[in-house]
Amino acid sequence: MSQTQVTTHPAPSVTDTATRRDTPARPVRPAGAGRRWAALAVLMLPVLLVSIDNTVLSFALPQISEALAPGGTQLLWIVDVYPLVLAGLLVPMGSVADRVGRRRLLLIGAVGFAVVSAVAAFAPTAGALIAARAGLGFFGAMLMPSTLSLLRNVFTDRDERRLAIAIWAAGFAAGSAVGPIVGGLLLEHFWWGSVFLLAVPVLALLLVLAPIFVPESRDPAPGPIDPVSIVLVMAAMTPVVFGIKTLAKGALPSLGIAAIAVGLLMGVLFVRRQLRRRNPMLDVRLFAVPAFTGSVLVNLLSVFSLVGFLFFVSQDLQLVIGLSPVQAGLVLLPGTVAMVVAGLAVVKVVRRVRPSHVVAAGLALSAVGYLVTAVVAGRGEAGWLGLAFVVLAIGVGSAETVSNDLIVSTVPAAKAGAASAISETAYEVGAVLGTAVLGGILTGSYHANVVVPSGVPAADAASAAETLGGATSVAADLPAGQAEALLDSAHAAFGSGVVVTSAIGFVAVLVAAGIALTTLRDARS
Repeated sequence: MSQTQVTTHPAPSVTDTATRRDTPARPVRPAGAGRRWAALAVLMLPVLLVSIDNTVLSFALPQISEALAPGGTQLLWIVDVYPLVLAGLLVPMGSVADRVGRRRLLLIGAVGFAVVSAVAAFAPTAGALIAARAGLGFFGAMLMPSTLSLLRNVFTDRDERRLAIAIWAAGFAAGSAVGPIVGGLLLEHFWWGSVFLLAVPVLALLLVLAPIFVPESRDPAPGPIDPVSIVLVMAAMTPVVFGIKTLAKGALPSLGIAAIAVGLLMGVLFVRRQLRRRNPMLDVRLFAVPAFTGSVLVNLLSVFSLVGFLFFVSQDLQLVIGLSPVQAGLVLLPGTVAMVVAGLAVVKVVRRVRPSHVVAAGLALSAVGYLVTAVVAGRGEAGWLGLAFVVLAIGVGSAETVSNDLIVSTVPAAKAGAASAISETAYEVGAVLGTAVLGGILTGSYHANVVVPSGVPAADAASAAETLGGATSVAADLPAGQAEALLDSAHAAFGSGVVVTSAIGFVAVLVAAGIALTTLRDARS
């Protein structure tokens, strides 16, 4: 077995339970290499599905806006509630998976996710769709911790595991980018609910193949399930995201600040509870390891930049430039391919170059992608937006592969579920904040700058001032002169908002690059 391992480990004083946690899990592994890689292929099904579900709605937002008439805040919640619930429950579900069995929880989550997906497809109102998306987040949280932790136990050879994780990370990143393409193809021929029905056949296949190829594994000495910690996680995350949304919209700043303060207080209480418990749900002492903490932050900020980009570029391509969903998806296809290739190619690069340098270089490249976007946004330059996504995707793909590998390499195999949950929580928090921060600021900027022509009915004027999709829908029923004036103002307001959000994305990835250089400098692959 290769010993090329991250050299930074938790200090012996990190936890009283270190000896117990170093007890290796004893999973029944597949007999040969063929079955190990077959297990990886099966586990990629939920990875692709959950990551696609993070962004598949991006291209359905115009149709949802027209069919369900959500307000601007509702539209953001339709996108955000899924990754918010998912992120809040990943750590608890990782703990549950360690206890009851990772494959068992994977299969339970698959059944629930398929059923709720069918319900979401036929949601009659925006509120019903938000509720269904929350249900998808609940069952999605059962799927994700199981995948990476199962891989950690299936692939015990360091080199094999590095490649398997590279494929996993590439699939996760590619799924986010493929979401708009898949959505575009479906929306070209079906109604918006079809993007949810995609989950049903995929999970049916998982339910058949997982018991055949994926071995069961669990923590031999699991800690107890802690309902109070689960409540504290949700109580910490939900107010923070709500507060960010409120501040981004520019309304009730005192409410937004108060909500963030409550969330942070709940976060402090959660950390204190974990430090005091003999068997914590989340061993927060792991964050004392620089390579672990740095990798988690790189994950979060990388996905923040990716999902935030996809949120506004999908609307730019369709509602400003006027491309069909399929055409817009094809503009992003080269970036999707580049992300997968970068994630796989970096496996060889990181054997020769320090992880800190590889990750920082990739993120610096992503920053260039945001610069290009800031220059060309709102100008009808689909080709330049596609190029910007290629550049950004290469950096995100390489950074995600290296950071995920470092995260799971710093913990014992028996605690793979907990470490995997932290990794995926960072991913989902990044997805939530990418939409909440960048999407919220974009929405607020649009609302502040759009000018609705006089004579437009009050209800239509309010809808047009909320979102670009609302303005496009309202303009379709206006006289030519009013429609042209409204669309010109809406496109200009949207373009100015994209410039602001691109600048924030640029800063975020540069911060992530700096974190990588400082926290990963002693790490080796």
